Amino acid sequence: MTIDWRYTVQDRLCVLSVAGHLGPDAVHRFSGAIGWVLARGTGPVVVDLTGLRGWSAEGQLAITDAAHRLAGAGRSLQLAAIPADGSLVPAGDCPPIPVHADLASALAAHGSARKTGQGEEIQEWRTTGWPAQNAGH
Repeated sequence: MTIDWRYTVQDRLCVLSVAGHLGPDAVHRFSGAIGWVLARGTGPVVVDLTGLRGWSAEGQLAITDAAHRLAGAGRSLQLAAIPADGSLVPAGDCPPIPVHADLASALAAHGSARKTGQGEEIQEWRTTGWPAQNAGH
């Protein structure tokens, strides 16, 4: 089982939404998504886990690895809506990873309402398997 992802940039806030199960089979794909994020944005990155059905220890390590990679580029990683089956326990040398209850809370913390068609251009990239029910903003 793997993941699908959607990456959007609006008002210099980057959101990487992930759907599926972040387990050993999906770690490489998640790492590739983080590479995409690094190449196509600036500023903080909110990883929206609303569509994530669960994660393994390897998936959690992929999150902390992403925090390191982003910090190396001068960017921060934040989480929204972590899976109910466990909390993230980063290693002691991990950059801080703020956790928000949901995506709306994360956006509010950055003063972003994610409004389409009102000034700021929205850029979006996604995997071809991104679920149709999650396609809107």
